[in-house]
Amino acid sequence: MRRTAQRVGAALLAATAVAAIAWPVYGRQAFLDCLKILAPLGVSTAVVAEVLASQRAWLGGLRRQLSAVALLGAVQLAVGVALFANLMFVSRHDAFFMALIAGYAGLVGLAAAALVARRVVADVDAVRGALVKVGEGSRDVQIAVAGGDELATLAADVETMVDKVARAERARRELVAAVSHDLRTPVTTLQLVAEGLEDGIFEPERTREKLGLISTHVRALGALIDDLLEFSRLEAGDVHWSTEHVQLGELLEETVEAMRPQADRDGVAVRAEIAGETAAAQANPEQLQRVLFNLIQNAIRHTPADGSVVVRAESVAGRAVEVEVADTGEGIAEGDRDRVFEPFAQGASRSGRSDGAAGLGLAIARAIVEAHGGRIWLADAPAGTRVRFTLPSS
Repeated sequence: MRRTAQRVGAALLAATAVAAIAWPVYGRQAFLDCLKILAPLGVSTAVVAEVLASQRAWLGGLRRQLSAVALLGAVQLAVGVALFANLMFVSRHDAFFMALIAGYAGLVGLAAAALVARRVVADVDAVRGALVKVGEGSRDVQIAVAGGDELATLAADVETMVDKVARAERARRELVAAVSHDLRTPVTTLQLVAEGLEDGIFEPERTREKLGLISTHVRALGALIDDLLEFSRLEAGDVHWSTEHVQLGELLEETVEAMRPQADRDGVAVRAEIAGETAAAQANPEQLQRVLFNLIQNAIRHTPADGSVVVRAESVAGRAVEVEVADTGEGIAEGDRDRVFEPFAQGASRSGRSDGAAGLGLAIARAIVEAHGGRIWLADAPAGTRVRFTLPSS
């Protein structure tokens, strides 16, 4: 009701403005005469248009809706011409031709509305047909629409959506395949060892060795499951941790010391470098340390003996903190750089070592950094690999 009143008020205002044009030309009486014709005509048209807009379902398809609007315009034109012809007291001959012109204009308007409706409906049908194909499983969808209007934008948005769905499904299939591959080896080993123990085919002195092998594979499976759950939670935006003021110098030193035994075992030197003593970030310390563990472990894994891993942190323009983990390995192959932060994207270990990683470490690191409002990327390096990420400064 409020919208109808607003439209009626707008119609009266427009009628007054148009009628006012006649005042300086023909005087006050001409203004009043025009207003007597235009005001009721505008109000009635506004009311009917509101009814048509609110009862679109009753009218049916777009063709009928546009035709109804065109018919409303034609009727308004015909009535207006008839009333003005009567007001001017012209001859019947002049009135006939005015009516003829009004009728012709109305027919042209109806034809134009039908043409526009036909093309609009064709575009809508194209979008609808594409969505039906998507619902049936097709992902190779191209929508042919004419023009560059809102329907063309809608078609482009639908194509973008379908492309995202296709990429998400492809990623899901790859994830399932990768998980299946990473589960197959330990599960097969566990099955064989369990059957061997059950059948008593192992010598007594080897029983403890086989139990240790079972324990190793069980821990690997548990770590993989934990990583999958964490990655799924992060991807779904299920983040509930709080952030606080974190002194990066202390955290980096603590993390490097925790990773030193693994680095020493592999003959890799690892150290932390802090640019200044005031480098601090607004972050969750446990999650930030997890990112550092993943990056440092990955760097050690891909660095040959006698190589080094350096962890650096510095403030950037006072608005952010940038952390870097750099190693002296052979770097990441050009073909792997674009997908290194994707789940289960494992490049070959240059050093020939493997820690059984499932390929989720960098993906989890990216998800955690982005959840903090930062970003992570591979920086150019003359040798080795440099992984950088930013965090809000504290």
